[in-house]
Amino acid sequence: MSIQGSPSVDEMLSRVASRFDELRHLLSSPDVATRGDFASLSRELAELGPVVEGWQALQRARVELADAEALARESPDPEMRALAEAERASVAARVPPLERELRLMLLPKDAADAKGAILEVRAGTGGEEAALFAADLFRMYQRFADRRGWRFETLEMSATPIGGCKEAIASVSGAGVFAQLKFESGVHRVQRVPATEASGRIHTSAATVAVLAEAEEVDVKVEDKDLRIDTYRSQGAGGQHVNTTDSAVRITHLPSGIVVSCQDEKSQHKNKAKAMKILRARLYESQRASLAAARAADRKSQVGSGDRSERIRTYNFPQGRVTDHRIDLTLYKLDKVVAGEALGELIDALVTADQAARLASLAEG
Repeated sequence: MSIQGSPSVDEMLSRVASRFDELRHLLSSPDVATRGDFASLSRELAELGPVVEGWQALQRARVELADAEALARESPDPEMRALAEAERASVAARVPPLERELRLMLLPKDAADAKGAILEVRAGTGGEEAALFAADLFRMYQRFADRRGWRFETLEMSATPIGGCKEAIASVSGAGVFAQLKFESGVHRVQRVPATEASGRIHTSAATVAVLAEAEEVDVKVEDKDLRIDTYRSQGAGGQHVNTTDSAVRITHLPSGIVVSCQDEKSQHKNKAKAMKILRARLYESQRASLAAARAADRKSQVGSGDRSERIRTYNFPQGRVTDHRIDLTLYKLDKVVAGEALGELIDALVTADQAARLASLAEG
């Protein structure tokens, strides 16, 4: 899609430029310091600035291109025409990247992209092997977070006696966490010979990953009257009691029916704080999902759907390959993916595919 000649994009750019000028006028007024919306207006100006600069750069390139084309076509001097043709080719090569960058800037922003994430991994079908695979996935994300310089904090871990986990929940914070991890939501399938398998047969099992944008109190208002909070004695793997006090916390959000439990900490207060963090993220995700469904009821997209019932990826250990079914991408470097080293390649490809799909939608509009 070329930006030039696309009425919808031209109109969007015109509106952005007008709003940018309006914001600059508002923020330069004498009473700016007394405005209650000063901070939000400043943020909006900062967000629109790169779009306006990109449009100006594209317009300058188009003028340079038109001038070079005219000179190459009309100059009576053969040497001058040759120079103009070289200049035309050089400028023409700069235009498509400028157009693509500008189109990406025009894509609607997901307000949650800049947030941290609540990562939930649960064993699915496959018994003890599914629990072992869930633990492998949880460690994969922890290693990936470490490589990105993100903070990874385990909030809840329901371990099994042989090193697997029925459920593991973590808080991941850092720059662009949700923007990247959100594509991991879905069913992950593994094909391998389980450590518990004596005959050497390959088994297929699964684990479910859910990535929720971490919500602050300002994002989700939770009323005390809507909560039922129960305390009980913490238990470890195999059912043994971890301590002798009722430090574990179970919070039920009565309007939605969402239930969150946390028992990792010895302090009831800390367990309640962690449970509330998970609850807010789930409520925020529920709100986001409802809005997304209302806005795009007729739009079908495989990438980033976040449908937890959808099988999104297969990890085949005998063949050393990982396949992401949403974009038909296979990497023969399973060991590096599980180590968190090559997971970024899959995520980058998913981000690119999502951008391409949304650009196509923008062109159709």
